[in-house]
Amino acid sequence: MNTVKTPCIGICSTTSLGDKICRGCKRFGFEVINWNRYSEDEKRAVLSRIDQLTSQIMAERFRIFSVTRLQQALEDYRFFYDPEMSPYCWLHNLLQKRLYRIDSLRDIGAELTPAYAGVDLRDLILEINQELFTLSQAHFDRYFETHRMA
Repeated sequence: MNTVKTPCIGICSTTSLGDKICRGCKRFGFEVINWNRYSEDEKRAVLSRIDQLTSQIMAERFRIFSVTRLQQALEDYRFFYDPEMSPYCWLHNLLQKRLYRIDSLRDIGAELTPAYAGVDLRDLILEINQELFTLSQAHFDRYFETHRMA
């Protein structure tokens, strides 16, 4: 079995800005800090949560019609992607980091769903990241925040 790699995409806001949830990889700050101490199963659990939340949000807004074309674009941009994760996560990370270099979604094997046709991609990525932050915050509050009994 392969070693689980960090999902970091080089936009870390937990260590640089003190955010509770990283704006880049969507891990919680304590997950970023403790990543190298986690077991492979713990790392997979973190990646599974990120994958599920991201895929859910991205699939509503994008359709990937060519995974092969998306993989080729990732390689052309020399952009790391985890083949264990959903192509929607790959797409999200690529758009977050390299949107300024992408001329057309079709060139990378994707398109907007009809409900989002014509929406500015920069605005859409901001909206997606806000929704991911909101869902991640809800997950954090439910599973990690200590609740004191009155």
